[in-house]
Amino acid sequence: MKVLANDGISKSGIKALEKGGFEVITTKVAQEQVANFINTNDVAVLLVRSATKVRQDIIDACPGLKVIGRGGVGMDNIDVEYARANGKHVINTPASSSESVAELVFAHLFTGVRFLHDSNRNMPLEGDSNFEGLKKAYANGIELRGKTLGIIGFGRIGQAVAKMALGLGMKVIAADKFVSNAEIRVDFYTGQFINVDIVTESLEDVFKHSDFITLHVPAQEGYVIGKDEFALLKDNVGIVNCARGGVIDEVALIEALDNDKVLFAGLDVFEKEPTPEIQILMHPRISLTPHIGAATLEAQDRIGTELAEQIIGLLKK
Repeated sequence: MKVLANDGISKSGIKALEKGGFEVITTKVAQEQVANFINTNDVAVLLVRSATKVRQDIIDACPGLKVIGRGGVGMDNIDVEYARANGKHVINTPASSSESVAELVFAHLFTGVRFLHDSNRNMPLEGDSNFEGLKKAYANGIELRGKTLGIIGFGRIGQAVAKMALGLGMKVIAADKFVSNAEIRVDFYTGQFINVDIVTESLEDVFKHSDFITLHVPAQEGYVIGKDEFALLKDNVGIVNCARGGVIDEVALIEALDNDKVLFAGLDVFEKEPTPEIQILMHPRISLTPHIGAATLEAQDRIGTELAEQIIGLLKK
């Protein structure tokens, strides 16, 4: 059987699939040609990340397609229920990229509190002529230790973020519609560990009490943080979104940044991908990455292997 990994797959995933008797195709097929390629090449498994969309038209046009796999967590680029109703297996890898996304959250947090995003822009331009001026401009950094991190969405990724925050000496408050509490285990080199029980609170409490906020929720209708929610936040709050574009109102975010309500933002996802608004891209107080939350070698290895194991389990019984 053939597997089309249209958005790529790790070498470990290819190796595992080939060992299981599958032929893996890594040719990048244009969106409008995906259905034709699947049918022409008798593809049984389609693997995607976030780039390729698997909508009703592809599902209807490909009766021989047995499995649709998403390398990562969110499946908003797949018509999941429709596919399953039409006899397709739909799988993802929710546990494979949690740590990688969580580390990117802290990359944005450290960047924001120490002005690294702006310094990295200006040092190449002025570092030799305005060193003392830049040193003064970036003199008012903030420590994360002792501050309160609000986590909106307390699933696997949110809990991974909490674990890292506790290790840094931060206070953690979390909100989630479906998780009432979670036990966070923090391990140490000596084999010792501590367990911290975190009881989730209301979204309003997270807004009011957090020095920094990070979002880890799926795509949904409406904003999680819009103009009204920005009004509830503490002054000079930092905000990070490594979840999904569209959960923060970007127009309201720009206004909050310009009015000094928000100190900085770190964005890995955007309302308009792959063409974010220029006001977002050029803002001096926004740290930017191009949707790379799961883009570490370790996470991609785990994703490829987990996909392979699920596919073999489904089709090689």
